[in-house]
Amino acid sequence: MIADIEDKEVGDLYKTGIIQQTAYWSTVKKLQGLQSKAFNFKTKVSDLYTDTDDMSYFVGDLLVILQAVDEDHCIAYVPYGPEVEPSEENQGYFLEQLSESLRSQLPVNCIMIRYDLSWESHWAKDDDCYDLHGNWLGVPERRIQEMRLNFNTEHWNLHKSNTDILPSNTIFMDLKRDDDMLLGRMKAKTRYNINLASRKGVRIRSLGLESLEIWYDLYRQTAERNNFFLHDINNFRIILSARANDTLSPAEVYLLVAEVEDKPLAAMFLVVSANRGTYLYGASATENRNYMATYALQWRAMQIAREKGCTEYDFFGVAPQADPSHPMYGLYRFKSGFGGDIYHRLGCWDYPLDKQKYQYYISMEFKNQSYHLS
Repeated sequence: MIADIEDKEVGDLYKTGIIQQTAYWSTVKKLQGLQSKAFNFKTKVSDLYTDTDDMSYFVGDLLVILQAVDEDHCIAYVPYGPEVEPSEENQGYFLEQLSESLRSQLPVNCIMIRYDLSWESHWAKDDDCYDLHGNWLGVPERRIQEMRLNFNTEHWNLHKSNTDILPSNTIFMDLKRDDDMLLGRMKAKTRYNINLASRKGVRIRSLGLESLEIWYDLYRQTAERNNFFLHDINNFRIILSARANDTLSPAEVYLLVAEVEDKPLAAMFLVVSANRGTYLYGASATENRNYMATYALQWRAMQIAREKGCTEYDFFGVAPQADPSHPMYGLYRFKSGFGGDIYHRLGCWDYPLDKQKYQYYISMEFKNQSYHLS
């Protein structure tokens, strides 16, 4: 199926709206101390899709991040890649063939390949996975998931990971609309809050590295309020300062801050890559929440993304359904109010290259599970 695979310069990664598959993201990871590799692969179109007999070849690529697990071993992590999404019946076999082709290209001490798949979940397409009110019921137990993805594979070697790394559920906004149409699709409360923020004098500014402390103070308040892990400020300095402008897949990063009379109320990182704007990180002050600054911030971010030529906006992470008991329910309620379409990804899947060491790794992983963004 995979006719050919070869390594390539990271700077030659194809332009894509998936920022985690760009040369920019590789630069971010390099500044964080991680090595990355890029590969081209070639396969027949008819091997990707079931509804065609096209015998021409498709050429795609992917970014692989190498992550050390100890002094002697590493894993190969593919964030939201590969981008090309085969027909469901061919997905497992495609990943199997891709993995076996990559085996000889990766370090000999690499124990597995972990694909953080951005492909749509198989169970998001099934009518019987929704209740009478249209709420998604989620995925079945791991054994059922693995049976479905391993369909047509030779070795039955794809395993659902213990946890997803990048968000597997998001909301996409279609930006191919004018302001009135976008506002008209929003829930009435969201539209009201955007207008309320404007009436209260909330203004949005784009700030640079010199203002990173403003972001971090808001981020610290958010972490304390919601009891999540506080990342070091240097992680955000890298996100804002990384540059890949001399590559085929650069990205533009904006630190947007919502203020009233020069008092910061909310902030976010907007990343623009190809046709997509992505809301990567967000934070808000604990006080003065009645100004609805977060609503004004998201609305302006969408407008900026559209001005930059984007046709879609990725909210980057919500609860899978409207479940008040889910830790990300608040994000679901906030983001869904903007009228976008929820999208369920397949999430993380492992292809062991050394089965014995893989079993040991995943048993240790259970002891250290936590939600994080990579």
